[in-house]
Amino acid sequence: MQLNNLKPKIIDWYIIRKFIGTYFFSILVISVIVVIFDLSEKVDDFAKTKPSLYTVVVNYYMNFIPYIANMFSPFFVFITVIFFTSKMAGHSEIIAILSGGVSFRRLMYPYFLSTLIIFVMTLTLSLFVIPPANSVRLSFEEQYLGKKVSNNSSNIHFQLDDNRYVYMSNFSTWDNSALKFSLEEFDGPKLRSKLTSDQALWDTTFNGWRVQNYVIRTIDDSTEIITRGATLDTVIAITVADLRRYKEMNQSLNLWELNEAIQRFAARGDDNIKFALIEKHTRIAVPFSVFVLTLMGVSLSSRKMREGMGIKIGVGIALSFCYILFLRFSEMFVYADTLPPFIALWLPNILFAFVAVALYIKAPK
Repeated sequence: MQLNNLKPKIIDWYIIRKFIGTYFFSILVISVIVVIFDLSEKVDDFAKTKPSLYTVVVNYYMNFIPYIANMFSPFFVFITVIFFTSKMAGHSEIIAILSGGVSFRRLMYPYFLSTLIIFVMTLTLSLFVIPPANSVRLSFEEQYLGKKVSNNSSNIHFQLDDNRYVYMSNFSTWDNSALKFSLEEFDGPKLRSKLTSDQALWDTTFNGWRVQNYVIRTIDDSTEIITRGATLDTVIAITVADLRRYKEMNQSLNLWELNEAIQRFAARGDDNIKFALIEKHTRIAVPFSVFVLTLMGVSLSSRKMREGMGIKIGVGIALSFCYILFLRFSEMFVYADTLPPFIALWLPNILFAFVAVALYIKAPK
């Protein structure tokens, strides 16, 4: 494609307007439907907790709608492409464009210009705009919908630095308490001290841990000193926020905060790093999928069929749901330590890219 051929022409602007217009219209329609169903499901909870109308609209739905719309943006793009391209093919507009000397590859140009606009928009929303909105939404759900953080973790291991390690047999978010708390300090391979406690409670007065019924073993070569006590205040680089950081809480972190959390989890050997890595790669891989789905959608719907656009839309919906299902299924590879997050979350894009290329080759030229 020559450089002077990249300047959008009348037909390009025609396709771009149809693409962008249909895309936002579909988002508007689906968002209204989702809000109606969500409101009907939560109306009993609202009646019990009695949030103000302003709080429901501004704090919840104004943050809930962008979250849902951005999550299913690839689905909207795919259906949009299938819908208006099938309509153009049914009106013989695609045949007229190709008969006028425009190659099929050149026909893809306005589609990918539109897709690039949507990609930049959704990527920016995913990385920087929606996370703070999610923080407000999650706070609302916790306060008014009873979605408390009830993640009672067990067998928690943290590496504070090169020489210090923390273990908790169980942590309860209901009272911010840890059972069988231990803090070990090493000098190379040698254990220098170990603090064990029946229970550790998070104390907000000094933002530290108050251990109860503790025992401290201090080892100096061949000498061992044992100290016992009822309570002891200790400050370590682990807060309740770190222990409450479950899957959904990563949604409230922007890109820079998410990277910091990943580095912190890696340094501590925290298993929550899986959730953070999945969240990070999903935010990038899902917006990028619009390029793959656009190529697939145009290739699938550019042929004129007697049956009309119904079959094409049906196939498009089936393929888009397969993509979403496969994307969620690929997360299991991360949890099972079968694949690293980068490969697992990009695997649907890679496989569907082969499908898109195969459909492109068979598309009418």
